[in-house]
Amino acid sequence: MDLPTAADVDAAADRLADILGPTPLHRSDRLSTLLGLEVWLKREDLQPVRSYKLRGAFTLIDQLPAEARERGVTCASAGNHAQGVAFACARAGVRARVHLPRTTPRQKRERVAVLGGGLVEVVIVGDTYDEAAAASAAYALESGATPVPAFDDPRTIAGQGTVARELLTQLDAQTGRTPDAVVVPVGGGGLVAGLLTYLGVHAPQVRVVGAEPAGAGSMAAALEAGEPVTLEDLDGFVDGAAVRRVGTWTHAVVARHEPPMVAVPEGLACVEMLDLYQSDGIIAEPAGALASAALRLPMDAGGPVLAPGSLVVAIVSGGNNDVSRYAEVVERALVHEGLKHYFLVEFPQEPGALRRFLDEVLGPDDDITLFEYVKRSNRETGPALVGVELADAGDLAGLLGRMEASPLRVEQVPPESPLFRWVM
Repeated sequence: MDLPTAADVDAAADRLADILGPTPLHRSDRLSTLLGLEVWLKREDLQPVRSYKLRGAFTLIDQLPAEARERGVTCASAGNHAQGVAFACARAGVRARVHLPRTTPRQKRERVAVLGGGLVEVVIVGDTYDEAAAASAAYALESGATPVPAFDDPRTIAGQGTVARELLTQLDAQTGRTPDAVVVPVGGGGLVAGLLTYLGVHAPQVRVVGAEPAGAGSMAAALEAGEPVTLEDLDGFVDGAAVRRVGTWTHAVVARHEPPMVAVPEGLACVEMLDLYQSDGIIAEPAGALASAALRLPMDAGGPVLAPGSLVVAIVSGGNNDVSRYAEVVERALVHEGLKHYFLVEFPQEPGALRRFLDEVLGPDDDITLFEYVKRSNRETGPALVGVELADAGDLAGLLGRMEASPLRVEQVPPESPLFRWVM
């Protein structure tokens, strides 16, 4: 198979026309004011499966010959691609076995079963997408089922590229302009490869910027190495984009265009998730907030280089967020903004020790959010793990100064510490 073309994207759009309408494209007043840009959001979170993934899944499955349909299909997914496959199979009457890693939120697992009806079998295997992919590949060899890759297939890439065709048409109709830049979340690379394929022909002047989780920069690593490489360490929090190794096809397309990749701190993605929800009424999953979060990253911190007033489209790629994760989202956001800190404090085991800490060390607007202490009868002091939330990040210097002046022994827990990760 050759690399996908813009004509393949047009053909995919024709296939999708009868089952999907265009997702909304609207201006974000919040981000436009905050950043001094003209920011528009492409709302792929409003798809029937709450992500863009069904575009590529349906495009591939709809092209299968009758004998392949009879044998069924299989896929691996962090959740969104599985929902796309389930949606496509339910409409095509094709059976599927879907492999999900154990880290997939329960909400996504349940949606796969609902969308697929009786045609989709869900198998939970491994701790990462890559382990689920290995199980799916083994099943395909054993059963003859057709693999439906989450990103690494020209047909999948062409389907995802229909996002670019849509947004160009919509923006022209609403503003008479083409975007100066499009910021797209990057996991395995299917969406960014699809956009590059289409925009490279129909709007080559548009700058495409990839937004990867800082703890899962597999495309940046591949571009640097000149080929896909396997990440040794992976932060799986942004589950929809936490891929240890990008695809061969997706890398080939991306390497041809060489778009810049922005490493988005997971905490900043959480900040943007909360702002999308609280200010805009948009429920985004972590991967869905990557693109707009990337716009908030200063240029001197690796953010995208954009001239003031640029018209930028950020793709909100998915809205499948498990409500049980919001506590961690809030925690990560507070830490990223410098509002939440943890300390190990050695308290003398005597009456009034905690009261003195509250009166002499904490500021008037500081709040204790965690206090873990075990009293031991054979010691003069006892350690406590203390979580402190500040009203303003600038209050930290004063707090550290009062701790230094205190007779208590205090050690700040750094974010890279295993103890910090345990608290999170």
